Amino acid sequence: MGIILGGESCLLATEPILPIPRTIHYNRDKARLGRRLFFDPRLSKDGSIACVSCHHPKNGADSIPGSVGISGKKGTINTPTVFNSVFNFRQMWNGHARTLKEQVHMPVHNPKEMAMEHEHVTRRLRRIPYYREAFRRLYGHPPDFDTLSDAIAEFEKSLITPGCTFDRYLRHEVSLSPEELRGYKLFKRLGCVTCHNGINIGGNSYQKMGLIHPYPWNPNNPDRYALTHREEDKNVYKVPSLRNIALTAPYFHDGSAPTLRTAIKRMAHYNLGSELSEEELDALVAFLKTLTGEPPSTMKRRMP
Repeated sequence: MGIILGGESCLLATEPILPIPRTIHYNRDKARLGRRLFFDPRLSKDGSIACVSCHHPKNGADSIPGSVGISGKKGTINTPTVFNSVFNFRQMWNGHARTLKEQVHMPVHNPKEMAMEHEHVTRRLRRIPYYREAFRRLYGHPPDFDTLSDAIAEFEKSLITPGCTFDRYLRHEVSLSPEELRGYKLFKRLGCVTCHNGINIGGNSYQKMGLIHPYPWNPNNPDRYALTHREEDKNVYKVPSLRNIALTAPYFHDGSAPTLRTAIKRMAHYNLGSELSEEELDALVAFLKTLTGEPPSTMKRRMP
């Protein structure tokens, strides 16, 4: 039984996790423009913050509990990685954005992040010769917010991280070490894979944080309740991807878990009702480290 991903036939067998395709289709010219915009601080009100300020080339995130916006304003949300976000079924912690293109609007307009309105961004870009020419060539008219969002989303499509050890294991190219394999078997036996599965090993469902033991609820956190106002949606979030998880500390929506080991231990307690031994933690950490893939080539100074 096979599935076609990026022109490749990948063996599914009975594994709940699928390898990332080695390539993905996107418009390279639009992605180059999107990359320029992604790195451009002129999209923020005071010219101090770009998309890349919170989504670093190393890991697609920013390695702090809450991101810093214009004028040093501190956020309370842990920035999720933008890497492999094309595989998410929704964007943002609570799924507020349905697509990558829709997601672009939110940080740009957020008063604690970039604090810009549509017309201000458009007016600023239209004064810049490079953008006037690029947008006319690719979209047939001067910059506007819809095409700006489209270009950034096209760039974000390219930010995949194929080639991790575990994907190569799934393709029967390499073997896992005994400890890595123990960790994977434990990952499945404990039930972690119930939520963390598919291509992105997450990102394809909403789940409650604190399913077995209640997790402290904060009304300022970006859970599903913030959108639906239904009691059952308190502490319900989009399941985060585990790809490159070893690089994206701190963890959770609130950034409260400083290390991968701490995050595993807390998730086992809150969502599985399990207290893990040190040996089990070692094995799970070893497995999760096999999910670190190749950095996106399009994040380099010059796109290929």
